Amino acid sequence: MAPIRVLVVDDSVVVRRIVSEALASDPAIEVVGVAQNGSIALTKVAALKPDLITMDIEMPVMDGIEAVRALRRSGVRTPIVMFSTLTSHGASATLDALAAGASDYATKPTQVANPAEAVAVITSQLIPKVKALCGASPVAASAARPRSGGALTRAPRAIVVGSSTGGPEALSKLFGALDAPLPVPVLVVQHMPPMFTTQLAARLDRIGPSTVVEASGNERLVPGTVYIAPGDLHLEVKQLGAAVVTAVSGAPQVNFCRPAVDVLFRSAVRTFGGDLLGVVLTGMGSDGRDGARELVDAGGRMIAQDQATSVVWGMPGAVAAAGLAHEILPLESVAGAVARAAQGRLSGSGVRA
Repeated sequence: MAPIRVLVVDDSVVVRRIVSEALASDPAIEVVGVAQNGSIALTKVAALKPDLITMDIEMPVMDGIEAVRALRRSGVRTPIVMFSTLTSHGASATLDALAAGASDYATKPTQVANPAEAVAVITSQLIPKVKALCGASPVAASAARPRSGGALTRAPRAIVVGSSTGGPEALSKLFGALDAPLPVPVLVVQHMPPMFTTQLAARLDRIGPSTVVEASGNERLVPGTVYIAPGDLHLEVKQLGAAVVTAVSGAPQVNFCRPAVDVLFRSAVRTFGGDLLGVVLTGMGSDGRDGARELVDAGGRMIAQDQATSVVWGMPGAVAAAGLAHEILPLESVAGAVARAAQGRLSGSGVRA
C-alpha cells in the first residue's frame, strides 16, 4: 500500500522539523513537503497533491484559517489537521478553522523537557488522526443495518450525544437546525481538552435556540438546556432527591478518553432506565458502542450518523455494525429525527448506510 503523503505547514522551522520527524517515524506516512505560510501552502497543495495537510493557525502572509477557506473554495477536499495552542484564543481559533472546513486538530506540546519529548507527544496525537482521516472505514457500510423493534416509543426523559473527530461542526449543524429548544435536557460528550469545550459550549449557545452550557457539576437538568462535558472530566448524571443533576469527575480514562461517551451513556441508563434517546455522531474509535448497548438493552432508542456524512465513521460505525442503531441517518436528517423523537413522534426505520 502506498504511504500517506503529508504536507506540513508551519511558520516555525523548529515545529516543521518536529512534526516531520514525528510523522516520518511511521513507515505508512511520508512527508512530501513543507510550507512556511498559507500562501505557499496553496501552491504546494496544487503541485504535490498530498493526501493530508497539517496546518498551523497563526502564520504571516496568510494564516491557517484563511488557507483552509481558500483551499475549500477552490474545491480541495484533502483532510486538514490544524495545530493549536492549549489556550482560550487557540481554542476559539481552532473552532473557527473547523467551521471553515478543517477536518480535525492537534494541540502543540507545551511544558515538554526536550525535542524528543515533543516528537513523542505529537506522534501519539497526530499519527492516529492521519490514519483515521486517510484510511478506509473499519466498518463496511453494507454491514450496517438499522435495528428493528424494541425501542422506546414514547418521548424520552433525556437525550445523550457522543462525538469526536468532526464533532464540533456536526454538533453545530445539529443544534443550529433545531426550530425550538428540545423539550428534554440534552447531555453531550465531545472529545476535546479543557478550554476547547468552554469555547464549544459558548459557540453552540449562540447558533441555535437551545441554552448550551459547559457542565460544572451539580446542575439540575432542565428541558431545553444542553450540557457539554468539560474537557478532561467525565460527565455523568445522578438522582438527587426529586431532581436529576450533573456530576463531573477526573476518574480514569475509558476507551483512552476523558470525557468518555460510554461513561455518560451508562450513567444515564442508571438514572433514566430506557427512557433515553442516544445519538452517536462522527468520530474516531468506538467510544459509545458499549454504552449504546446498555441503553438499547434497557429499551432506549439509538441514532447513528451515516458514513457518507461522517468525517470519520469510527464511533457511529461501531454502533451501527453492532446492530444497535434504530436509525442510521445523514447529518442533515439528525436534527429532525431528534426533534421528533423528543416529542414522542418516531420517524420510522432509518436510512441504511
